[in-house]
Amino acid sequence: MKDIQALLQLLDLEPIEEHIFRGQSASIGSKRVFGGQVLAQALQSAMRTVPEDRFVHSLHAYFILPGDVAQPIIFEVDRIRDGGSFTTRRVKAIQKGRAIFNMSASFQKQQEGFDHQISMPNVQPPDALMNWDDLLEQMGDRLPEGIRKFLEIAHPIEFRPVERVHPMLSGKQQPIRHVWMKSKGAMPDQVTAHQAVLAYASDYNLLTTALLPHGDQIAKTKIQMASLDHAMWFHRPFRADEWLLYAIDSPSGSNARGFTRGSIFNQEGVLVASTVQEGLIRPVEG
Repeated sequence: MKDIQALLQLLDLEPIEEHIFRGQSASIGSKRVFGGQVLAQALQSAMRTVPEDRFVHSLHAYFILPGDVAQPIIFEVDRIRDGGSFTTRRVKAIQKGRAIFNMSASFQKQQEGFDHQISMPNVQPPDALMNWDDLLEQMGDRLPEGIRKFLEIAHPIEFRPVERVHPMLSGKQQPIRHVWMKSKGAMPDQVTAHQAVLAYASDYNLLTTALLPHGDQIAKTKIQMASLDHAMWFHRPFRADEWLLYAIDSPSGSNARGFTRGSIFNQEGVLVASTVQEGLIRPVEG
């Protein structure tokens, strides 16, 4: 997908029955469906079933089976609750008759209440940094083949990492990363479109942060990686076509799993969303 319009088209699901939708997939270098894609499509399917004055404030998802990028995905939405202030939906994604993913999402009316937030980290602004294309041109010969092919694929989101480190090239590093991101191209004003695109983008850069303390070991073996679960909270309004800072850390890695957290800020330092993800990280023998 070369730009944001291609992603928005991918997220425009086909209704095939009441509360049932069908989506297609786009590869980002693997035969498996990208987790951020199925997450954003599931959120979009849930959004289609809630009142227009309610917006997602949280979602909790589990990746059950690898998705086949060549097969369509069926999304079944279960209307769990429609309350006075909150609406709850459950979504199951199905391929070949089996559930590959499920998600619960909660939607809320805009309401007044207490307000506070943590401060945004003091990092370089995006205009002073290279994007993935620039880094590929500069470091291409030193990158592992799989990483190089991943970066060569056109992505609908532009990423500009603050720290120029790579888990397989830089030895042992602290499990902390900051990445600026925004859509490639302008987006419509629709709030739900920006939320779905941010859900898509939130699956990038998270799990690889858990590799940073283990660069010496990772360089010597192949690694199997897969997202296991993903949670996200939407705190305040934002635009996904304006620069957002993804501040990520990995507090723990154990039992072949990496645990990661993310805080997403706009350029004015407003905390707009938070994420948590755990993923499989283990050496591949043979």
